[in-house]
Amino acid sequence: MIDNTQSFRFFNRGPSPAVRLVFFAALSLLLLFIDARYRYLESTRSALSVLISPVQRLAAWPGALWQHAGDFFITQSRQRSLIKENDDLQRQHQGDAAQLLQLQSMQLENRQLRNLVALPIRSEFTTQLAEIVYAERDVFRRRVLVNKGADTRVLIGQVVMDDTGIVGQITRVYPWLSEVTLITEKDHAVPVQVLRNGLRTIVFGAGDTSQLSLRYMPVNADIQNDDILATSGIDGIYPPGIPVARVIKIERDAAYPFARVTCLPIAGVDKHRHLLILSDLPKPPERPVEKSTATDIDKRAKTRRKN
Repeated sequence: MIDNTQSFRFFNRGPSPAVRLVFFAALSLLLLFIDARYRYLESTRSALSVLISPVQRLAAWPGALWQHAGDFFITQSRQRSLIKENDDLQRQHQGDAAQLLQLQSMQLENRQLRNLVALPIRSEFTTQLAEIVYAERDVFRRRVLVNKGADTRVLIGQVVMDDTGIVGQITRVYPWLSEVTLITEKDHAVPVQVLRNGLRTIVFGAGDTSQLSLRYMPVNADIQNDDILATSGIDGIYPPGIPVARVIKIERDAAYPFARVTCLPIAGVDKHRHLLILSDLPKPPERPVEKSTATDIDKRAKTRRKN
């Protein structure tokens, strides 16, 4: 039988814990002093760091993995939030852009209406405001429909203008609408006068909203680029003094008796929605009819016999 007391004493031989503590503390201080003083343990520390580095990385791997997982979910959440915010901003930008375009259109329309209201109109005729509701789909017909008709006493032949010049003429009247033929309609004629020198002529539409022409203009006629053409008022339809076109190109060729003059309409014939219809225009006196006398009849009879 083994004595437990003797076995216990056998394994507890050696220095006491207090002595061990003092020994290892003194040894640690000595090593610290030697390392700080003479740096003998640099190579030992480097070797130990190489050996311990895999253990350190392995120990830090769970924490790093947890951190990466958290960053991944946080990044995904932020990305979804940013995508949603970007979509919301895109929709808001599109809505703001549409509202801005609408506001700009309303500002232009308001400016044009103000110009129409402030337009100095001669007292011998009145005006009424009209709005374009339809445009002719045929590209070869320069006509529009306005929201004024027989119910507002619109008549065929009345002049239509905007805040800058002549736009056209009423050519057909319906109960609640009227058809306006633009001055750019092909072969539509407007008697005009050059403001610079008073030269009278006729401007014709060319079928293009951006072009008018002067026909049968002599090569030596006194007309220049940038000359302003205004209504002459001698036809009894268009009132005098309203701008119609501006000369932009003159082609003279001695081989032809007439010059080719191209003009640009001053009015916005294809730009604005609101127009003015001029009414109660003063009618010129009727042209006198020549009465054939007996002498004239005899002369004509003799001429015919000779022929």
